[in-house]
Amino acid sequence: MRIELLYFDGCPHYAPLERRLRSLLATAAVDARVVLREVRSQEEAERQRFLGSPTVRIDGRDVEPGADGRTDTGLKCRLYPGERGLRGAPDDDVLIEAIERARSRRDTRRAHALPSRRYPAESAFATSPKRRR
Repeated sequence: MRIELLYFDGCPHYAPLERRLRSLLATAAVDARVVLREVRSQEEAERQRFLGSPTVRIDGRDVEPGADGRTDTGLKCRLYPGERGLRGAPDDDVLIEAIERARSRRDTRRAHALPSRRYPAESAFATSPKRRR
């Protein structure tokens, strides 16, 4: 699992969010690094699809549901909707749900990538034609 925390210099929310995120990962027993990525210019913000600071992505996907359709990139503070109104970082439940979605996608990919040991006739190796000599 690849976790990125994108921010701009001077953002007051990214450091506390980084600590919370690391704590949530430890509690969930997820062995993943949090990679900090500073966004330094408007051009880089556009290139990175940076929706504001802080932005958290897990395996390249924004943790905020619906963020994929947004186009308002830029060097700005980001606000997240939550139970207590707009805040400068996503609520814990949003982060936990995003971690679980990534974990589920990863488990699904693994299940499809490995040949079945229980039903060898369904494996990719069992359906390939035999070579004649």
